[in-house]
Amino acid sequence: MKIGIPRTLTYYAYLPLWKAFFEALGCEVVVSDKTSKGILDKGVEYAVNDACIPIKLFHGHVYNLKERADFILVPRLLNLTGEKAVTYCPKFLGLADMVRASMPGLPPLLDFRIDLREKRKERLREYQRIAALLGVSTSRVDRAFRRALSKMSRYRRDLLGKERAEEVLGMLTEDTRAVNLPPQPLTLAVVGYPYLLYDSFVNTGLVSKLHKMGVRILTPEMVPERALERKAKRLPKNLFWTFSNQVVRGAIYYIDDGGVDGIIHVTAFGCGPDAMVGKLIELEAKQKAVPNICISLDEHTGEAGVLTRLEAFVDILKYRRDKQ
Repeated sequence: MKIGIPRTLTYYAYLPLWKAFFEALGCEVVVSDKTSKGILDKGVEYAVNDACIPIKLFHGHVYNLKERADFILVPRLLNLTGEKAVTYCPKFLGLADMVRASMPGLPPLLDFRIDLREKRKERLREYQRIAALLGVSTSRVDRAFRRALSKMSRYRRDLLGKERAEEVLGMLTEDTRAVNLPPQPLTLAVVGYPYLLYDSFVNTGLVSKLHKMGVRILTPEMVPERALERKAKRLPKNLFWTFSNQVVRGAIYYIDDGGVDGIIHVTAFGCGPDAMVGKLIELEAKQKAVPNICISLDEHTGEAGVLTRLEAFVDILKYRRDKQ
């Protein structure tokens, strides 16, 4: 039995979890192709016009799996951290309904609900749904999910155990090419949702562009969760969205640490939560006099425009450092 996983959205944050879960149930995991113009065009064709580019891309990746999988994973993620009053973007919760309504002829969608704030008895109901769909026992689903959570924790430890930031980026972007930086490179914190930072098509190769300019890149995924949680105390209250909290806390961590020359916030045009995230980062950076820019992405974003902004920002930071 083949389970299709779209190579976007939660793929960049939770692939080890999904892969371990389904393989423990004896399923074969099939991942959609890397993002391309063809995938984006299909996403634009099927998604609603006012959707942000990550949602459009998701539709394109689902279409890419249409003839290749027996089931396609489109989970309703509510909470995977256990934090109260924190969930995922509302569009994540309604993705399965959006995809079903716009794309006919799809294989069955695995749209089970995941909320780690719920009691075990409530979670077992969802496991029973999965068991019925896949033809396995409920107890086997329960064991597989607990094993997958353990695998995800090990993956996070492996990620944080890397000595060089470039090794971490290589794991996250699936780009194993060697990165050669100058002896004293500029260091930039590049913050944003993982499905924007690590998809080189949607961000027009932002990571590799900065590496070619001799810039060392740090991202929120390189910060231990406990350190991020400590930074949360700086804010009057948490945001409502898991990824938004991670971005803000990561930015504050690097701003307070003082080890970065600047901040780049990568955002999707039209993203509601990011309107608040961007302002919070801007205010925090201003207080500590840390230069920052925002790179907004959509299906019309041109590579030349992104490159020009990055080059200008890096040139200003180099001039600033030389003057100091």
